Amino acid sequence: MDNVLIAEDEDRMRKLIVAYLKKEGYYIFEASDGAEAIEVFNNNDIDIVILDVMMPLIDGFGVLKYIRKKSNVPVIMLTAKEEDDDKLQGLNYGADKYLTKPISPKVLMAEVNSIKNRGYEKKEVVKNQDKVLEFGSIKIDLESHTVIIDGNEVYFSLTEFNLLVYLIRNKGILLTREKILAAIWGMDFDGDERVVDTNIKRIRRKISDKNNYIYTIRGIGYKFENKVV
Repeated sequence: MDNVLIAEDEDRMRKLIVAYLKKEGYYIFEASDGAEAIEVFNNNDIDIVILDVMMPLIDGFGVLKYIRKKSNVPVIMLTAKEEDDDKLQGLNYGADKYLTKPISPKVLMAEVNSIKNRGYEKKEVVKNQDKVLEFGSIKIDLESHTVIIDGNEVYFSLTEFNLLVYLIRNKGILLTREKILAAIWGMDFDGDERVVDTNIKRIRRKISDKNNYIYTIRGIGYKFENKVV
């Protein structure tokens, strides 16, 4: 059973989401403000986080930044704002999905189940492949979902992790944004393709001096390779 943390200050919305999640078989932890969300996250083994942006004490972005310092657990952000800048801010902080209110609980459940299923699909793939993936100073443990760079563990969100693995497994191949979207977000993804650029930017930042591994092919996409002689 997966443990889901729901951080939402609007009682009616939170209770509605809780009811749907329980019906799907999830075990629920609740928080009505950002400080409580951090406390619950620290004291429990959380598998998925549903995080409202506008919360008392500490807003959703602050909670997300805290979580990303400790874990790559999948995070779905909820907000009443529709501005692209707010969505990009959430993605820049490491959110895996950004949904605008009002949202149907059924749609939210579909997103939660999708994230859960992607994790299961990844585990099935790992069974038939090497458990450790290495490229230069980057070492990825596919079972524990950890990334080691120059001997130090660096936290990646689920989306960042999957994208980095995808890039390395396709090293030397020109990958269009459309191909990356289909592979990581799914064929039915209807969001902005800039989400690819946003996640590539975050990965470059996290692999620091290994930035030259990811090459931008202007107007087309990206290629992952080591050109250092």
